[in-house]
Amino acid sequence: MRILIVGYGSIGARHSRIAAALGMQVACVSANTDCPFQRFESTADAIVRFAPDRIVVANATARHADTVREIARAGFDGGLLIEKPVYGFPDETPEVGNMRAYVAYNLRFHPLVQALREHVARLPVLYSASFHAGQHLPQWRAGTDYRRSYSASVEQGGGVLRDLSHEIDLALWLCGPADRVAALGGHFSDLEIRSDDVFTTLSANRRCPAVSIGINYLDRMPQRSISLNGPGLTAVLDLVNGSLTVNGELTRMETERDATYTAQLEAFVRDDTSTLCTLAEGVDVVRFIGAAENAAARSTWISL
Repeated sequence: MRILIVGYGSIGARHSRIAAALGMQVACVSANTDCPFQRFESTADAIVRFAPDRIVVANATARHADTVREIARAGFDGGLLIEKPVYGFPDETPEVGNMRAYVAYNLRFHPLVQALREHVARLPVLYSASFHAGQHLPQWRAGTDYRRSYSASVEQGGGVLRDLSHEIDLALWLCGPADRVAALGGHFSDLEIRSDDVFTTLSANRRCPAVSIGINYLDRMPQRSISLNGPGLTAVLDLVNGSLTVNGELTRMETERDATYTAQLEAFVRDDTSTLCTLAEGVDVVRFIGAAENAAARSTWISL
């Protein structure tokens, strides 16, 4: 299996390392001379000379759409995994031709998220759902200036609404598509960034009439949790502490950080969509982001 990784930042390096550990032949498209794998300057050149079976797009979000277009123009028709969020804005969605395209929402592969989904799948509906994630942005990337990161810039695809879109994906995956969205959000703190640092959304979803999502760049004690109520079910998932409590029964599980990425890459290689996020689902997340921004700007509900 020959896999091409476009971009060799932190996430590109992780995908490359895991792919190599799984026995794949790895090449990268990057200007980073520290990249230890076969390296190309352009995606089109890499497709011709390396002839990959699979491609992972792991460069900046703002470059995803152009990269996918370049890959399609080069005639690639294999499997394509695009880092989240799949595109920065809803109107950027390009045609993927004959490619089998997916989006890298690896938290779906966390064993406790899988266990929670199994409980939800047994229910006809949910009554309420709450998703929360936050971490102080200066803590994110050790040894780097957060003010110079892509997270600090909307133009580069940053901002908490896009950075923490895992929560949106999980909300749609567990609660069904959103019918309408209301939101409050923006740059509310003293962080020296040009992007949103707080967003709270409320949505009515197909399987749940009341879904709230709260995400921020501010929590100095990192948090990532889900709380659900349904017929005969109250479940609380704490991903930071590795615990799932269902109707008072606690399950704890330590998960190595690479585990979800490894499981995702294995599913990608098999084209196994039982958990892997499809392109259509990834685009739904971007549409939700656009609706949330519109709702916050207009102080009204936005229909999807």
